[in-house]
Amino acid sequence: MISSGNSQSHPATFLLVGIPGLQEAQFWIAFPFCTMYVVAVLGNVIVLLIIHTEPSLHQPMYLFLAMLAVTDLVLATSTLPKMLSVFWQGPREISFHACLVQMFFVHAFSAVESGVLMAMALDRYVAICCPLRHSSILSVPAVVSLGSLVLARGVLLVSPFSLLILRLPFCHHCLITHCYCEHMAVVKLVCGDARASVIYGLFVAFTVVGGDVLVIAVSYAMILQAVLKLPGTDARLKAVSTCASHCCVILAFYIPGLFTFLTHRFGHNIPHHVHILMANLYLLVPPMLNPIVYGVRTRQIRDRVLRTFQQKQRVPV
Repeated sequence: MISSGNSQSHPATFLLVGIPGLQEAQFWIAFPFCTMYVVAVLGNVIVLLIIHTEPSLHQPMYLFLAMLAVTDLVLATSTLPKMLSVFWQGPREISFHACLVQMFFVHAFSAVESGVLMAMALDRYVAICCPLRHSSILSVPAVVSLGSLVLARGVLLVSPFSLLILRLPFCHHCLITHCYCEHMAVVKLVCGDARASVIYGLFVAFTVVGGDVLVIAVSYAMILQAVLKLPGTDARLKAVSTCASHCCVILAFYIPGLFTFLTHRFGHNIPHHVHILMANLYLLVPPMLNPIVYGVRTRQIRDRVLRTFQQKQRVPV
């Protein structure tokens, strides 16, 4: 069904078809995806509860970690319930405006997550390279302001995605060969000239990812330089291990994201099901890994979790 207004038209609904070529396997693929989603939700909720209830954790590093947890919950929850329904029940309809809302949340909070990772890298740089000035440079008000700027950047840069698509006419072909409403997957259904939307998408991607990755790379390079000057071997190994785990999480976010982004535009020889699987993992793996790497490997959070379990074991039945 096509709704029309003035010279523009758009479908009332789209049909999400899931993973092309793997429709028969989708039912089973959904189970590990569902497990990853449950782990991501539980892990991030636990991290948020611990940071909220423990006054000693109301510090810049943990405030950024709380921002990351909220962002991960939004990213995973904006797509996974609908994705699982597609996997278990077959192609599902999504209304035109609901599709635009989902697209906004996916891309806006992907930009927010990139910004939070960049802010966390800056926080680690200041803490290790300028420890005496850390509390003055990254005070709580400064952290809140930086978080607000990251959120505002994501919202302002991604909002035109939906506005540009609203102005374009769509064909009668309303099948989205994807598991959620990704920007380019929707733009490919446009009948008119979508160059402005494509070019703006490229601009946002290179602005956000390029700027954030540059800051992250410089921060960790300077951290590594400072760490290698530490006198004790054990201290160096511990610092390098922590930085390596953080870099693995950062790569787990950026590599699938860049693969998905570039495949839409240049990877025409890559099998479509590989592209869609990577796009799905991009929204699942970082939310699952972040509370493990940043939470479990952080001594203060790990100790708080252990104390909670020990207290529950001592409670008489």
